[in-house]
Amino acid sequence: MSNFSIGNLQLSVPIVQGGMGVGISLNGLASAVANEGGVGVISCAGLGLLYRDFSKNYNEASIFGLAEELRKAKEKAKGVIGVNIMVALTNFADMVKTAISSRADVIFAGAGLPLDLPSFLTKDCKTKLVPIVSSTRAALIICEKWIKNYNYVPDAIVLEGPKAGGHLGYKENQIADEKFSLEEILPDLVKNIKVVEEQNNCKIPIIAGGGIYDGEGMKRIIDMGASAVQMGSIFVTTDECDASPAFKEAYIKATEKDVEIIKSPVGMPGRAIFSKFIESVKEGKEKPNGCPYHCIRTCDYNTSPYCIIKALYNAYKGNFSKGYAFAGSNAFKAEKIMSVKETIKNLMDGFRKG
Repeated sequence: MSNFSIGNLQLSVPIVQGGMGVGISLNGLASAVANEGGVGVISCAGLGLLYRDFSKNYNEASIFGLAEELRKAKEKAKGVIGVNIMVALTNFADMVKTAISSRADVIFAGAGLPLDLPSFLTKDCKTKLVPIVSSTRAALIICEKWIKNYNYVPDAIVLEGPKAGGHLGYKENQIADEKFSLEEILPDLVKNIKVVEEQNNCKIPIIAGGGIYDGEGMKRIIDMGASAVQMGSIFVTTDECDASPAFKEAYIKATEKDVEIIKSPVGMPGRAIFSKFIESVKEGKEKPNGCPYHCIRTCDYNTSPYCIIKALYNAYKGNFSKGYAFAGSNAFKAEKIMSVKETIKNLMDGFRKG
């Protein structure tokens, strides 16, 4: 039994599965991870596309889709189910309200500072609130605002280093700079959060992620003061991952040089596996001809090189001529598809040996 808990949610393994959209971590993957004692996480990014048969209205379909995914995950899982909600989403508020009303165990909120997240909590609500940050400064701003405005302390904090997959909270020149590596920024966050804990007589576990791919890596990060790790890429190549077989195969076929930093229409750098579509974007051949979804606040289709939600949806379906797979820096290490049970067993074996 691990001593990792988020509030009163006790976890038997110190692993949080990263929320991966569009459609990569839904109820299938999240429930499998939860059943092995970790935190299974549903990504709500792009659910309006996945559930467009329910409604042509993107926001209505997103709300229905999240409620459905949580219902299915809760039916399958006896463990902890969380939801990843990007602050940059235009329907952020609706997704938070839906997660709370559908009794998600945890909300993980990143891609922006979720300064008003506690304002959505309802009476008798048991949903835990966990911000995702990429710096001590961001974590302390959130703590200060939540405590001052809502008398609420984060139930945990996720610190994402620059080796993570998907959108990164770093400038492009910081990504390869050792000063910003997870190993450099984690001890500073641990030290500063201890002060917040002492001042508020509480416990705020730190979950560290970004490029962690084996049990030895987990051990190293937990020895540095983290209570748990967040891992995404390693769960893509599992039987239970909700992505298409072609998406999983892209990870298995990838070499180290295929995993690269790209410019995203969201305005942040991202890490992805090179594809024909990325090549086409670099050559200036892609251009959105409208914006039917208005999914991201910071995205303007007039200046954007492509529609990110369509690109990620196409990749989820396995169409890499029209999309790409986000991936962590060590995604190329994937060799085969195995069950979540076997994946977590291997991680914990390595963790105990490390």
